[in-house]
Amino acid sequence: MNPAELSKRLKKARESRSINQQSAAEFLHIPRTAVTQIEAGNRAVSTLELTKFAKLYHYSISYFLDETTPHEEDIDVMLYRAAPELSQSTKQQIFHYVDLCKQGITLEKILDFEPRSGLPQYKVPPPKSKGEAAQQGSYIADQERKRLNIGIGAIADITSLITNQGIWACSADLPDEVSGLFLNNTKTGLIILVNANHVKSRKRFSYAHEYAHALFDQEESIRVSSTKNNAELIEVRANAFAAAFLMPVEGIHEILRNLNKGKSSRQDQIIFDVSANSKMNVENRTLPYSQNITFQDISIIAHHFGVSYHATVYRLRSINIISQQECDQLISKYQEGKRFLSSLHMFSDLEEKEEKNLWDRELIAEISYLAIEAFRREEISRGKIIEIGDAIGIGGKMLYEFALSTLDNDQNKNQMNIAK
Repeated sequence: MNPAELSKRLKKARESRSINQQSAAEFLHIPRTAVTQIEAGNRAVSTLELTKFAKLYHYSISYFLDETTPHEEDIDVMLYRAAPELSQSTKQQIFHYVDLCKQGITLEKILDFEPRSGLPQYKVPPPKSKGEAAQQGSYIADQERKRLNIGIGAIADITSLITNQGIWACSADLPDEVSGLFLNNTKTGLIILVNANHVKSRKRFSYAHEYAHALFDQEESIRVSSTKNNAELIEVRANAFAAAFLMPVEGIHEILRNLNKGKSSRQDQIIFDVSANSKMNVENRTLPYSQNITFQDISIIAHHFGVSYHATVYRLRSINIISQQECDQLISKYQEGKRFLSSLHMFSDLEEKEEKNLWDRELIAEISYLAIEAFRREEISRGKIIEIGDAIGIGGKMLYEFALSTLDNDQNKNQMNIAK
């Protein structure tokens, strides 16, 4: 390994875990200046020190020593390094979806599709504080909305939006403490998986959170978001992005205006008086209590953007629409908000779990399209499309029948003869 590249990877690994140099030095029992010199490429790293660095940062030693790109690491190794607590059954399900994405990449190459490279990568320095992390996330969320030309309205289908950016995305049966994960591998492309067992509003937030990792952290080969690492600055940034991306400031203000809320209790204006050639002060006061944000307002905003009641309250606090005291009061009114939405038959839109047959709908749709198109162009065999149909859960026979239906008469006759 080139010493300069090794130093770069050590620094990147430390910053990705929000560990400062002093903490790293204490873990290795070396001076902080030694860590500084190592990361600057001015001091060699012993095998023992490298082993300790890898343990502290939860990275494999091969990540630091392998001259190939980190994205080419074995996915099993990456997953164990990032989340060693995952059960074997959970990992098997992740591997299943990874295999499907590999199949998709292979089909795209066969069909000579353009590589999945349309997603931008926002180059921002690693945040040094929670404030900076929140600022970065909010700013890039606004920029991304502008890039996608989606204005200030609610995002109707976050999964489709992500898929349209060239990312494989679906839900998976993950442990409750894991909200989602982001994978970047040369064999699969970018993958986002979120916890299928979480309710709809939380899943939407997790999709936006992992999308932030795809925009900010493409240099990482894997990122698992869980209660174990939620204090890391990179996770704070992704949460700030998700809140701002799903609930843009102007969108919130527009709803409040429609509700006749969000105005100052006292509004002063200065009007030019032409007769006196001077100014005239005009004061307008709103009716008492008319501008108070209530649990009803929060519930309406939450339903509009498809996010949870709590996420909405905290978002309004973060953009200074409500005070901390009002924030606490509104949180205490959650049950009233829940009953209000339930009475309107709206609560299930946010707090119900998604049906299992919808977990991987977008991913399956993409791969089935690619398989049918490859078969139609005679790039894959009948046996292969049946194999793919079984793997994605549609059923090999059914996918084959769909593929046959896309052929012209001569192609269809040829395929029927082959089948005989």
